[in-house]
Amino acid sequence: MTLRDALTEASDRIPRREAETLLAHLLFRDRAWLIAHSETELSTTLLHSYRALLDRRAAKEPIQYLTGHQEFYGLNLRVTRDTLIPRPETEQLVEAVLHWIAARTALRTPRILDVGTGTGAIALALAAHLPSANITATDLYPASLSIAEHNAGRLGLGHRIAFLQSDLLTAAQFKSAPPFDVIVSNPPYVSLYEAATMADEVLKHEPHTALFAGPSGLDIYRRLIPAAHAALTPDGLLALEFGFGQRDALRDLFEKPANGPWHNVRFLDDYAQIPRIALATRP
Repeated sequence: MTLRDALTEASDRIPRREAETLLAHLLFRDRAWLIAHSETELSTTLLHSYRALLDRRAAKEPIQYLTGHQEFYGLNLRVTRDTLIPRPETEQLVEAVLHWIAARTALRTPRILDVGTGTGAIALALAAHLPSANITATDLYPASLSIAEHNAGRLGLGHRIAFLQSDLLTAAQFKSAPPFDVIVSNPPYVSLYEAATMADEVLKHEPHTALFAGPSGLDIYRRLIPAAHAALTPDGLLALEFGFGQRDALRDLFEKPANGPWHNVRFLDDYAQIPRIALATRP
């Protein structure tokens, strides 16, 4: 079977662009090569492998898990089922932190903590754009940390980031660590009640530990906001991603006396004009 015929067959099951992506991945080629060599014969072994990938994609397994990669802020990241797939909305969280640091010219060597790093996406994007930053990235799960460290090494950023297993900021190392200038996090924030409305592509394949955070989706924020306040320098930034409809609840958490005080609490919308990013500074 030629590549053209294989793609025609595949396009009856999944979108054409996805079919091309999977075939290019299987052949270690790009889409342009597929088009230029459409009459190339696909071996029987590769055809069976391709059809197996199509079966998995037709069953709604995310294409990023099938290829093992996802682009984030210009970086090609390795992803597995142990990690949440980085989303475009999280790139706006990175942009917000970069903008805040750029406005503070006196902050020449910012100390940054990425809490719940997953693939390492946030920490790696910041490291790539802030060559003088001192960055620590934490995750509760060793499998996630392994992927993040792999990504850092492959991108030549392994020497720039200290990876640490920790449940938020509870690791013993934080008790004696100097305060951070920035704490950033895209934590689990999906309500357990939202599971019934979620797409199978997410619910059945992405790790629930990276998605759900209690009945209201706020369990992590209730712990992280006061912990971040204690670990930030004066005028230090806390930058958080949050879910649909959670802005008012987060504002209440920032205003709760036991969690603060916080200054300059503000919220940014995502590309769909939905509130998605919370920023606050410790006085």
